[in-house]
Amino acid sequence: MTTLVDIRSTDTFDDPGAADPRAVVVCLHGFGSHEHDLAPLAALIAPALQWASLRGPRTLQPGSYAWFPIETPGVPDPAKVAAATELIWEWIDATLPAGTPIVAVGFSQGGLMATQLLRTRPDRIAATVILGGFVQGGEFPGDEQLARTRPPVFWGRGREDTVIAPVAIERTIDWLPGHSTLEVRIYPGLAHGVNQAEIDDVRAFLAAATEGAGGTV
Repeated sequence: MTTLVDIRSTDTFDDPGAADPRAVVVCLHGFGSHEHDLAPLAALIAPALQWASLRGPRTLQPGSYAWFPIETPGVPDPAKVAAATELIWEWIDATLPAGTPIVAVGFSQGGLMATQLLRTRPDRIAATVILGGFVQGGEFPGDEQLARTRPPVFWGRGREDTVIAPVAIERTIDWLPGHSTLEVRIYPGLAHGVNQAEIDDVRAFLAAATEGAGGTV
């Protein structure tokens, strides 16, 4: 059984039975990166929350990992995405107390994984942040519920980002408005990355989105 490598802000996460349990930020890196990449970001976008940053299960080379292989750009293999999603849920179930609210934050390929957490077990996700990422095609168990409840989702990307395939961007444009309370930001001059303006916007988004889940930032 594959167990995901992680780094964490704390050894022991809050008991969800507390009167106001804090959400935990779960960070999911992009293709070719590692678990240390987004860890500094967690403290900037939600400094009052605990966090964990996970390493993708596929090793490309030492220090370089992925959640799934890139075969057809923008159209990942559903079975391989599903396998990675299940590994993340296994880590969550084994590491976080049951019922802990989760803030799923992902960059690029990790952005897709964040939305897969939302689409498979929407009741566990307090908010979703997609940074330079996209959504998977097809239908998933939580989609009907998401269309009714419209949970908070932030989608930010650079205007000059040419890494994500246009077909994936169009799919995401089509899907997100009908399945979330969506905040979209497009940053002029930004390519495939994150800048200070986006960090500030995500912090404000999460302050509002996690209010009541220990999310005061």
